[in-house]
Amino acid sequence: MPANHTMQWNQALAELPGLTVREAKALEASSLLTVGDLLMRVPRRYEDRRSTKPIASLVNGETVSLLVHVYSAGWRFSYKRYFEVSAGAEADPYGARILLRWFNMPYVAKLLAMGMNLSVYGKVKEYGGKLTMTNPDFEVMEDEDTGRRLVQVAMGDLAEPAAPPLPEQELVHTARIVPIYKGISGIPARSLRALVWRVLQHLPQQVAQPGYDVAPLYPFRQALQDIHFPETPEASQKARMRFALAECFCQQFTVAWKRRRTQGRVGQVTATTDAYLQELLQSLPFCLTAAQQRCVAEIRADMQRPQQMNRLLQGDVGSGKTLVALCAMLLAVESGKTAAMIAPTQILAEQHYNNFRRLLKDMDVRLSLRTSDRADDSDIIPEAPGYADAAPRIIVGTHALLYKKNRPQSLGLAVIDEQHKFGVAQREQFINCGDNPDVLVMTATPIPRTLTLTLYGDLDVSVIDELPANRGEIITALRTPAQLKKIIAFMRTELEAGRQIYIVSPLIEESETRQQASALKELEKWRSIFPDVNIGLLHGRLSADDKDAVMARFRAADTKILVSTTVVEVGVDVPNATIMLINDADAFGLSQLHQLRGRIGRGQHKSYCILLSATKPGEPGRDKLDVLCRTLNGFEIAEEDFRLRGPGDVLGTAQSGLGAVRFAEWLSDMRLIHRASRDAAAILDADPDLRLPEHAALRELVSHEAEQGITG
Repeated sequence: MPANHTMQWNQALAELPGLTVREAKALEASSLLTVGDLLMRVPRRYEDRRSTKPIASLVNGETVSLLVHVYSAGWRFSYKRYFEVSAGAEADPYGARILLRWFNMPYVAKLLAMGMNLSVYGKVKEYGGKLTMTNPDFEVMEDEDTGRRLVQVAMGDLAEPAAPPLPEQELVHTARIVPIYKGISGIPARSLRALVWRVLQHLPQQVAQPGYDVAPLYPFRQALQDIHFPETPEASQKARMRFALAECFCQQFTVAWKRRRTQGRVGQVTATTDAYLQELLQSLPFCLTAAQQRCVAEIRADMQRPQQMNRLLQGDVGSGKTLVALCAMLLAVESGKTAAMIAPTQILAEQHYNNFRRLLKDMDVRLSLRTSDRADDSDIIPEAPGYADAAPRIIVGTHALLYKKNRPQSLGLAVIDEQHKFGVAQREQFINCGDNPDVLVMTATPIPRTLTLTLYGDLDVSVIDELPANRGEIITALRTPAQLKKIIAFMRTELEAGRQIYIVSPLIEESETRQQASALKELEKWRSIFPDVNIGLLHGRLSADDKDAVMARFRAADTKILVSTTVVEVGVDVPNATIMLINDADAFGLSQLHQLRGRIGRGQHKSYCILLSATKPGEPGRDKLDVLCRTLNGFEIAEEDFRLRGPGDVLGTAQSGLGAVRFAEWLSDMRLIHRASRDAAAILDADPDLRLPEHAALRELVSHEAEQGITG
C-alpha cells in the first residue's frame, strides 16, 4: 500500500491496494464491505506479547516473546519436512539456542535467513533436551529491503550487505499487546491483523465518528488505535468503554425518543368503573398477593388516563401474571371496550381461554378463542344466557389475530403474553388493531435490572415479585446417572400416588456430534422401565395438531409420563405433575432450566425437580446447577445467569428489537446506562424535534429506527 495513500471511512475494502481477490471475497462473505466495517469489527481479546526473557531462563511449557538473532536457517526432514531456524541472543554468539520450526508453511523459507534479527512469540517445548517453538508468530526486525537482501545472500545471489543499524519500527504481531480477532474463513489471523494495521496507518487523524459523537474529548481516531493496537491494557479498556458508551447512547436515545412520543399519545380511557373486577375478586377462593394488588393498581391508574398505556408486567413463573391481566381486561370490558390477548402458541392460548372461561363462568362476559383452528365467532360458546348475539368482549388468540378476518374490533386493551416470542413488527401489527389501545406486555422471563432499563426503557414496568401462598413447594436436587435406580424408585412412588412426571432431554434424536440424551431414546428406555404406564412424547418436529393432542392427553392425566424436549418450557399448566427429570441438565442455560422447572409446582402438592448431570465441581456447567439448587427466585437466577454467561448470550436481540450489540459490557454497567439516558434526555429537553444542525445524526438515527419498526 503506497505510503501516501489515504483511507476514507466509507471506502470499499475491495479498492484497497494489495488486497487479493480472494481476501476481498472472504471479507465480503463476512459482511465487511468498507473500511469502517473492518475497523468496527474489534478484537475479541488480546495477548500481551511485550515481555521477553533470556533463552537460558526459559521453562518448558511457557508462552513467551523473544528477541533473537538467526544463526542458521534451512530445511530439515524427520517424519515431515519443516523449515528450522537456530536462534540465540545477538550479543552472545556462543550462548543458549532455541530451535524455531515451521511445519506446512513453505513461505517462511522465503522470509528468513541467517543474520536476521527476529521478534518471535510462541510456546516453548523441550524435545530431546533442546528448546523449541513450533509455528511461532514472528517479525523481522530489519526493514523490508534489508531482509530481502539477506535472503538473497543466503541463496548465493548477492554479496552480503553491511549490517545497518536496527531501525525503529512498529511491530504488529509480536513484542506488543496483540489483538486477536474472530476468525474469517479464507484469511489467516496474521493476515487479518496486518490488514487492520495497514488500514489504520492510512486513516486520517481527523476522521470523524459516524453518527453522534458522545466523547469529543477522546478523539475517535485515537480510540480506534487504542482498541486495535493498544499500548497498555488500560488503553484498550478505555477505548472499549468509549465505544460502549456510544452504542449505549444510541440505544437509550431511541428509547427516550419513543417514550416521549408514546407518553404524550392520546389514547382511550379504558377503566371507568370496576364492578366486573370486584365480582371476579369476590368469586376467587383466595386473595391476590400484595404484589398482584400493587400491579393491578398501577395498571388501573394508567387505564384511567386519556393517554395510551405502555406497560410491562414482569413476573416469575407461577406468580399470577395472567390473573392480573384478566383484571385489566375486565376493566376495559366494563368501559365498553374489547380486550384481546395474543399468545405465542395454540396450547398456551387455549389454556388462557379455558382458565378465563372457568373464572368468568358466572359473569356476563362473552369470550372468544381465535387460533388457526378457530378463525371466526360462529362456534363461540356464550358464557351467559342472553348473550348469543353479542360480540365477544374478551378475545384470546395466537398469531391468527394478526390476520384481517380475525382482527379484534374496537380494541381498547392489547395484552401480549410472552412478548419476547413475537417479533417487533408482529407486536406493532397487533397493537395497530385498535385506535391507540392501551398496551400491556407480559414476560415470565425474569430480566436483570440493567436489561429491563435497556430493553423496556420506553415502558412503565410492574413487577410481581412474590408467589401465591397456595403453590406447592418445589425441591430441586442435583443427581448423577449412577443414582438413577433410586430416582426410578422415587418416581414409581409418585406414580402410585396418582402424580405425573416430565422427563426432559436436550435432543430429539441421537447425534454423532453431541453425546447427550435424546427424547426418542428416552422414550424407549422409560417404556421398558414402566411397561404398564402410558408414556407420551412431545418435541418440536410434531405438527401443531399432534402437539395439542399430546398435551391434551397429559392434562387429562391419560398420559402419566411425558418425555419431551424444551417445547414444554413455556406456559403449559398441569397441576398434577410433580416430578421433572432433566437429562444432561448442564447442557441447558440457567434461565431455561428455571423456566422448565416452572412447569411443576403448579398445584398444592410438593414437587421435585431432578437435575441429572455427570459434571463435577469446578467443571463447565456445574455452577449454574448449584445456583438452581440454591434458589427458586427467578430474578436472582436472572442476575446469576447474566454474570455467568454475559449479556451477549442472555439477550435474544433479534426478537427484542435491540439489534446487534458489539460492546456488550454496557448492558451490565448501570453507570453507562444512566449517563447515556441522562445525555439523551438533556438533548431532547433542549431540542425536542432535533432541528438543530448538530443533531442531524440523531435525526437520521431515529428515522432509521422508525423504518425498522423499532421506534414509534
